[in-house]
Amino acid sequence: MAAAGPSVFLLMVNGQVESAQFPEYDDLYCKYCFVYGQDWAPTAGLEEGISQITSKSRDVRQALVWNFPIDVTFKSTNPYGWPQIVLSVYGPDVFGNDVVRGYGAVHLPFSPGRHKRTIPMFVPESTSKLQKFTSWFMGRRPEYTDPKVVAQGGGREGENAEAERLKAAQLMLPFSSQ
Repeated sequence: MAAAGPSVFLLMVNGQVESAQFPEYDDLYCKYCFVYGQDWAPTAGLEEGISQITSKSRDVRQALVWNFPIDVTFKSTNPYGWPQIVLSVYGPDVFGNDVVRGYGAVHLPFSPGRHKRTIPMFVPESTSKLQKFTSWFMGRRPEYTDPKVVAQGGGREGENAEAERLKAAQLMLPFSSQ
């Protein structure tokens, strides 16, 4: 009698990064990537992507609308390390350099159906006034070399983050699992 292999389950995500509210910024674009545990493996779709540049709407909301599609399938043998999506939003500073305008992460939904998530965004901040001035003057604001660190618990000790302004990206995820 043949030994049965480990059973797997699939997590299929089909949705979009809909829009964001960054009232003080314009002409922004969005990147996404996924962070997941060792037992997880992508089986179809793109693990990361970059959107087009969008301008604020001219209505009262002043929303930045991307409607950026996401379509990916993961498989796993257990739920430990459930996937998270990490969003990074970038745009020009006063010198025209692309700088980070926000980082955020959220776990993918655990149940099938249509889900809408609002992801709080934050920006790393220099720890001293001299560093703040130097980074502003040189046009290089603090940012992560790997945005996946946003979804991980460790490795960000002693970090300052500017999170006073609520910046949110709407993530619409019609979601199914098998």
